[in-house]
This record gives sequence, C-alpha cells and structure tokens, in this order.
Amino acid sequence: MTSQAGPPPTGSGGGERKRLKLLAVTACPTGIAHTYMAAEKLAQAAESRGIDMKVETQGSIGAENVLDDNDVNTADGIIVAADKDVDLSRFVGKRVLTVGVAEGIRHPERLIEQVLSAPVHTAGGAPTAPAAGRGKERSVGYKALMNGVSYMIPFVVVGGLLIAISLSLGGHTDPSGGLVIPKDSFWIDVNNIGVIGFTLMVPILSGYIAYAIGDRPALVPGMIGGWIANTGELYDSKAGAGFIGAIVTGFLAGYLVLWIKKVKVPKFVQPIMPIIVIPIVATTGLGLFFIYVLGKPISWVFEHLTSWLSGMTGTSAILLGAILGLMIAFDMGGPVNKTAFLFGAGLIATGNQTVMGMCAAAIPVMPLGQGLATLIRKRLYTEQERETGLASLFMGCFGISEGAIPFAAARPAQVIPANMLGGAVAGAIAGVAGVEDAVPHGGPIVAVLGAVSGVPMFFVAVVIGSVVTALTTVALVDLRERGQRGEQVGGAGSDGPVLASGPALVGVGVGAPGAGGVGAGSTAEAVGEVAGASGVVVQQVVREAEAGDATDAGGAPGAVLSGYLTGQTVKVELDAADKESAIREMAGLLARTGKVADVDELVATALRREAQGTTGLGEEIAIPHAKTDAVTAPVVGFARSTEGVEWGSPDGTKARLVFMIAVPEAAAGDEHLRILALLSRKLMDVGFRERLLAAGDEAAVLGVLSEIQ
Repeated sequence: MTSQAGPPPTGSGGGERKRLKLLAVTACPTGIAHTYMAAEKLAQAAESRGIDMKVETQGSIGAENVLDDNDVNTADGIIVAADKDVDLSRFVGKRVLTVGVAEGIRHPERLIEQVLSAPVHTAGGAPTAPAAGRGKERSVGYKALMNGVSYMIPFVVVGGLLIAISLSLGGHTDPSGGLVIPKDSFWIDVNNIGVIGFTLMVPILSGYIAYAIGDRPALVPGMIGGWIANTGELYDSKAGAGFIGAIVTGFLAGYLVLWIKKVKVPKFVQPIMPIIVIPIVATTGLGLFFIYVLGKPISWVFEHLTSWLSGMTGTSAILLGAILGLMIAFDMGGPVNKTAFLFGAGLIATGNQTVMGMCAAAIPVMPLGQGLATLIRKRLYTEQERETGLASLFMGCFGISEGAIPFAAARPAQVIPANMLGGAVAGAIAGVAGVEDAVPHGGPIVAVLGAVSGVPMFFVAVVIGSVVTALTTVALVDLRERGQRGEQVGGAGSDGPVLASGPALVGVGVGAPGAGGVGAGSTAEAVGEVAGASGVVVQQVVREAEAGDATDAGGAPGAVLSGYLTGQTVKVELDAADKESAIREMAGLLARTGKVADVDELVATALRREAQGTTGLGEEIAIPHAKTDAVTAPVVGFARSTEGVEWGSPDGTKARLVFMIAVPEAAAGDEHLRILALLSRKLMDVGFRERLLAAGDEAAVLGVLSEIQ
C-alpha cells in the first residue's frame, strides 16, 4: 500500500523537493490481524505526513505487497515491525529500524521519526536491536531452537519413512546383523537414501539453530559442528552426542559468530568477513573445541556408563529393564540411547538375549507414544504436528526412535520425561516377562519377522509403554497450557504475544521458508492461528445467501463477511466484564446458529489462543478466534461493550468492539484469512469504527459491516 496524500513538500525557493520514501515490513508469529493493523497504522501515519510508504505484510496467507529491488534502492529507510524473523539481507546499506509488531500499532508516528536516524544495516551485521517498549516476544533461544526443528522435520520424516519402507519390504532377520537387506536388492538403495536423510538430520538442526542467531555466516560452523557432535569417532566415542549435542553446537556456533562480528577489522577486510573470515574462524574454533574439550568428557562418561550397566546384569530384571528403558527414551538415538542399545546388542553374542529384549520393547515407545498423543488430544497440536505424529507412528512400528525427536526438541520439558516414563515401563515389563530379542533392532517389526521370543508380552510392554508416554505427554502439555493461560488472564495488560506452550513445528513462526510448511508461514504461525473456510464451505454459504436464507425479518442485509456473520450472531450490548466471560458469552452467541457442537471446547480453544498472545488489537478492538472441531462450519460473531473489556491490547485500551471467529479444523484455506485481513484493515478506519459504535440495533450493525469489501 502506498500513501499519496497531498502535494510534495517544497523548498524555500519554491522548487519541489523529493518526497521522503519509506518502506516497512510487518509480521507476527501467531496471527495475521496484528500484521495488517500495524501495516495500516504505519501507512496512515505516513500519509498524514505526506510521506510515500510501501508496506510488505507477511501474514499466514503469504507475503503481500512484496518490496522489490527498486523499492529498496530508492527508499530512505525501512521499518521492520515484526515478532518473527525477517530477512534483512535485502536491506544492506539502508537505515533499518527493527521493532515489535505492537510498536507498529501503538507508535507508528514515533517509528517514522526514529527510522531516519536508525543504524545502516551492513552485510552480515547483527540484527538491529529492538526498540524500547517492545512487547513480550519469544526469546531468541526459543526462536532459534524452533528454526532448527522446522528445518529438521523433513529430514526426519523422509529419512525415517524410507528406512522403514525398505526394511519392511526388503529386509529379513539375521542373528549376526539385525534386520538385513540384501546388498544386491533394490531396497538397499532406498535404505541408503533414507540413511542419508537421517545422517543430515542432526547437522541441519544445529546449522539452522546457528543461522537463526548469527545469520548466514553461522550456517557453516553450525552444520559442521552438528556433524562433529553426531560423529563420535572424531573424539573416540562409539555413541556420539546426538541431537542434544547438535543443539549445543548450534547455540555455540550462533553466539560465537555474533561475538566475532563485534571485532573491529580494517575496512578492506569487512567485505570478506561474512563469507570467508567468520565461517572459517568459527568452524575451526568450534570443531576443535568440541573434539578436544567437549568430546573427551563425553567419551569418558559413556564408556563408564557401559561398564556400570555391565555390573548390573545380575540384578533385578525389572530394575535393569527400567534403567535401560529410561536410557533408550532419553535422547532417541543420541549417546545415552546408543549406550544402552550397544550394551544390549553386545550381549546377544554371549547368549544373553533378554537385555536386548528390554531395549527392543522400549525403542518404539517414544515415536508411538508421541504419535498417539497427537491423536488423543488433537486440539493441543497444530496441523503440522499432527502430520508429523502420523509419520512418527509409522516409524515407531519399525523401531525408529528418532521419529519422536521433533516433539522432544519442541517441548523438551514435557516430552522427554513422558518418553522416559513410558520407556521405563516398557523395559521393566519386558524384563520381568523374560522377553528375548535375537537381533540388534527393536520395535514391532522384529516381532513380526520372528526375531523375538515371548511375542505376546513384548507387544503388551510396547502398548502399555506407548500409552503411558501418550497420556503423560498430553497431561504435561495441557498442564503447561493451563498455567500459561492463567498467567495471561491474570496479567492481561501485557502487550504482544507471550511464549506459547509449543511450536510449532515450529514455527514458531521462525523459520524456514519451505521447510515442510514450517517456515515463513509456518510451525509457529500456525499455532493457535485461525484457518479459513474450504472452497466447499464457501460455496455453500454463498449459495445460501443467494437463496435468501441469510436475510433477517427486518429486511436488513442478513449476512456479511461472505455470509459468516448474520443477524443471529450480532449483539448490541455485551454483558461480560472480563475477557474470559466475554469469550464465553461470544461462544454462546455463535451457538445460536446451530454450528457449535461443543461450546465449552470452543471457549477452551479460544482461551488457549489468548494464552499465546492477546487478540486485543488496540483502538478498542478485539478479535478472539479459534480453530476447532467444536464448530461444524465457519461462523463469525460481533458484540459491543459500553464499558469496554480489558483485553491486554497493545495500546492499553479496553475492547468495545469484539469480533469472534471460529472455524472447524478441516476448514482451512485462504478465503477466511482474507476476510480476517479485510476486517483488520477496515477497523483502522476511524469513521467505520464510529459508525459501528453508533449503530442502534442489529440491522444497523449489519448495515455498517456490509461496507467491508
């Protein structure tokens, strides 16, 4: 959008001066309403000052009004009002002011003044520090971790599924080598491709954690550091450091690069710093540090851990099974997991196959449990997480514990303890039942192929362990969400989003364009985001409107916003005095349509969305929304509050104009997001808000709302 109001300013001599031209980028991680409201506010502030401004919006429907090279070349400054990562490399050489999206809504005039004296963005430079007063946002560490997870997910899924398919269709049991695929088989090639995906998974995680912290110069040291962490041979460790080691190297690489960037160097060296000097110095320093400083203690610890396990072979089978299950489940293919696995595999040759039986029962518990959790409580997970959960279930059947890594990396405090509890239960049951496994592999696949004795009890152990993991995960995630929701409701005056209970796989809005849907429109934006109506639903609503079904008795337009908002879902005066009561009252309003199957669930979903970040947009507006199967079709409601409801809006105003939007899980598409964007923009029109506040009855309200085109 470009403002063109008024004639260009003129100089003292009467000649025309060049109009000031500014650019802006707005984006928020958990919704699109703040994105468009910040864009509209900035455009209005620029227009009132006779300044040209073009604003790029990065919403859930993708980037719109994208800034091109010509825009950037002719710009006098760029304002980035965003609570998610925005690529600043295209703005090198320009004054760039980076703030939170709430600042774009609250103080657009101040930002226009500040950008003219903002620092010039340099190649490879650290991101501009946020302006004072920026609202709460996800921490840099959290955003970096979710960035790594979002890029890692496709490698986990593709690698794991290809390995599973090749084992199931081309493998057979071999006492000396586990599940074996003949070397001259077509399936060995499929397996090798999958192994490459798994091999790259850990360096990708590390590399993109580093990238989110230190930008492009950190990518190489992060990836190479992750490879070193995962390759134990480089520091005499049989197990390596796994995904936990990769997280460590990712953060080390990112912050090491940030530190190197602060070093003052001669001007002639500056151009080669981000592409030669920084990557070489950081990669060498981090690699040697891990090999000589971190690697040796890791190797020593796990050698002694193996010796300790060897001394336990004569103890209680329940205790040994529980300990092995805990270790197997802790890091899913990492050093602790591999120590337990190699211990069990090494005893097969001695004739002791019961230890491997304990490990085999625990190995699939993590991916099966996490996949099951996404089915038990769908509303706790985003669509991307549920898709990953289905892949995790499939991998679990083939003993690929790494399928649970994305869940553990995203919610470590909830997922890892749940995994360990389920793994311990499975290992203990297998131990007391005397389950044996003749091959160094785990999961239901080894039982199906005949490598397990005591098959019934093996499956009992796997099923019980998986259920324990799933139920514990759901309970812990739900408990955290409830705690955060209570904190948010109690501190409703905060501006900006708060840390959500989980990413999104993230994305935490962080992310990674193109990373399996978890990047720039992603894992972290999808969490709690309202989704649009599918084409089928839109067509149905349009047909009903055309048939006259959406006309009320008063003859006023009975349906607006593509038919989602009708006379049934309008209330002139809201009775509620607080946010939770208002959401509950609005849910009851939506229920009048017969499209709400579970009012309590709708309320709970909307409140969880509030816990991720207030939907109070400022200017006395709130737009709570929910994506849940508690509604059978998209529906929108509107109510006014004379006194206003405290909603935690960025500008501190109470909400007097409240819109509530609810859509079913399956009704996801761009149409509804388009309507939300139109609504957000229209509400920035002062005259429109005044007419909406002054409308005398439901018919008059619908008449005003029909202005939204």
